[in-house]
Amino acid sequence: MLVDGGLGPTLSSDLDTFGAQAAELQAAGYNGIWTAETNHDPFFPLLLAAKSTTEVDLGTAIAVAFSRSPMTLAATANDLQAFSGGRFILGLGSQIKPHIEKRFSMPWSHPAPRMREFILALRAIWDCWNNGTRLDFRGDFYSHTLMTPFFNPGPNPFGPPKVFLAAVGEKMTEVAGEVCDGFICHAFTTERYLREVTLPSLQRGLEKSGRTLDDIEISGPAFVVTGRDEQALEQSKIGTKQQIAFYGSTPAYRGVLELHGWGHLHPQLNALSKAGEWEAMGDLIDDEVLDAFAVVAEPSDIAPAFTRRFGDVVDRLSFYAPYKSEPEVWLPVLSALQSA
Repeated sequence: MLVDGGLGPTLSSDLDTFGAQAAELQAAGYNGIWTAETNHDPFFPLLLAAKSTTEVDLGTAIAVAFSRSPMTLAATANDLQAFSGGRFILGLGSQIKPHIEKRFSMPWSHPAPRMREFILALRAIWDCWNNGTRLDFRGDFYSHTLMTPFFNPGPNPFGPPKVFLAAVGEKMTEVAGEVCDGFICHAFTTERYLREVTLPSLQRGLEKSGRTLDDIEISGPAFVVTGRDEQALEQSKIGTKQQIAFYGSTPAYRGVLELHGWGHLHPQLNALSKAGEWEAMGDLIDDEVLDAFAVVAEPSDIAPAFTRRFGDVVDRLSFYAPYKSEPEVWLPVLSALQSA
């Protein structure tokens, strides 16, 4: 199993810290490095990471697709693919309607068909640049029919980057299976949801493109609760419960709770989120819910626990784990997972 790390914001939020972070993650033995689109652009840190590393994969988990045009994103991804020596993975996500409309001021409609078309448009643009085909992409949401030599970067020596898609719902997951190279499980996913909902949806999409699960890479960000002692474990529990509660308040993720018979939690969490009661939200997540979403274990038991849950399904794993900066605690876990 591959194990990935993440570039996170620092207290100073200086972009020039990301190169050093990336070099440390590579030296620690991580297989990949991912960035998120939160309080930083997801691409600039990877440019710095590419300059400071030579071996690890570099990806976005995720970049928001619908805040961008396929053409602008195709250019950014193409540049990162070339600059990194072919190590870039374009991880995309849809975000949710309020953010697309109110934060990005972009259109929202039919997210799964729109995402499918967005990715096909990317591939058409890259095909034009790499193979000299005429750009003639005409869809319901995007149209790209003009490419002059002045704006054509030409063939990328490493080819187009891989495209991964993050999803929770069945329709978006099918899109990943049909048109993507990889699938990113949302952290708000349980083993049961992964096996009973996600994998069948992914397989339906793969069948449309004549492929199988062997033809797609599955990345699984995951919650883990651990610590050096009982106090540290308890603090980790509190933080993880609050994060689970935050995701559980989102209408798009309600289906995960409903599968387990916890659908009643969503309206309560949603109401508390609107009131800004973040700590109270975490109090609604009991240990049964926590155990379904997170591995709760001592450091030495983390790798066996994740292998039992996901070892036959997930190709690469990453963590919501603030204590992973403690190498004496985390590096043995990393090594054990990579050997699994």
